[in-house]
Amino acid sequence: MNQWIKLSFRNIIKNKRRSFVTLMAIAMGFTAINLFSGYTHSTYEGMRASAIRGSGIGHLTIYKKGWNKFGKSDPDKYMIDKKEINKIIKIIEENDSVILATPRLDISGIVSNGRNSTIFMAQGVIPADDKTILGTFFDFQPVTGKTLNTKKEYGVQMATDLAQYLQLKPEDDAVVMAATLDGQLNALDIQISGVYDTGLDAINDKFMKVPFRFAQSLYDSEKADRIVVLLDNWKNTSIVQHQIMKQLKDAGIKCEIKTWEELSAFYSNVKNMFDRVFLFIFSIVLDIVIMSTVNTMGMSVIERTREIGTLRALGIKKRGINMLFAIEGAMIGFIGSVVGVAFHMMIWFIIFIASPTYTPPGSSSPVPLQVDFLPGTIFFMLMCMIFLALIAAILPARRAANQNVVDALGHV
Repeated sequence: MNQWIKLSFRNIIKNKRRSFVTLMAIAMGFTAINLFSGYTHSTYEGMRASAIRGSGIGHLTIYKKGWNKFGKSDPDKYMIDKKEINKIIKIIEENDSVILATPRLDISGIVSNGRNSTIFMAQGVIPADDKTILGTFFDFQPVTGKTLNTKKEYGVQMATDLAQYLQLKPEDDAVVMAATLDGQLNALDIQISGVYDTGLDAINDKFMKVPFRFAQSLYDSEKADRIVVLLDNWKNTSIVQHQIMKQLKDAGIKCEIKTWEELSAFYSNVKNMFDRVFLFIFSIVLDIVIMSTVNTMGMSVIERTREIGTLRALGIKKRGINMLFAIEGAMIGFIGSVVGVAFHMMIWFIIFIASPTYTPPGSSSPVPLQVDFLPGTIFFMLMCMIFLALIAAILPARRAANQNVVDALGHV
């Protein structure tokens, strides 16, 4: 076997120019696939974290049964009351995979600085729980001023564009107005504790975060519209969803549980798009590898016709000729992939050191361009490239093995 490998290697370096072009085609294709794979992996991780932690929906969201269908028309009937909130949270926190369960209440209305008014949307959150859910995303949403504080129920965090429109800054006062659950108009004073960038253009000019008790006071209610659940690992989402659903059903609580994927349509849509782009790029690289290898092996067969005839005359069987060309194809795939690994690591290191940023569509602030280093994917692609190159060498190998020995020896 060693002799076959040595002979195959000599045949590769004998045609340096053609082999170099083929190796570079494989190396560039290998590099492109792995860089894009690392980028998509990083993007998926970022979008997942953004959905779960950045937007505050957690891994699971629990609603009272019927909320998603009738909640907008009759919110008071389909909200979770104080007794149910405590009971649900107690049951949920018995699960070992649950880090936190916290009530939320979305409110909306009009906010005014005394001169100008505009609509607003706000999340009523328990400040300590919100900080836990945000986790490292707290660093990506830096607050100018102070964060929410349970002791200061009228202190709110306002999105930057909304604060700019109303010409408000930390420590400034304003008024919010909204209809209570009974339909009565209610108005409360607020003080801007801090100003922050939500990261999304769509809500940066109308969004606020307020303490949970303040949201209840504005709606004149002690209820919540949902309970957000944070888990120790996103991979446990489906399992814990079924476990909690069974526990709540056994406790006589009728509810609906939505996963973060169901509530984050953006993640699913972008993931589907990137999966198709990756398939498209892989198909192009696949064609390049196969065509380059077939071309190299085909030209090699023509140029080495006498050599093939001589080997056949010396007693080498067709299987041996097939093996020789197959090994050459596999070696080209292997060497090209190894060069691709070197290119990939070099470009990945440059991106890692340079830390470039870009502003994605819909985002209000730049985000870092990250390419994850994925050893498992690199090894898998290495095996794929070797296999593809080997398969691409089979057709010309069969043609070489089937040549007539006499005709091959007399080939000019």
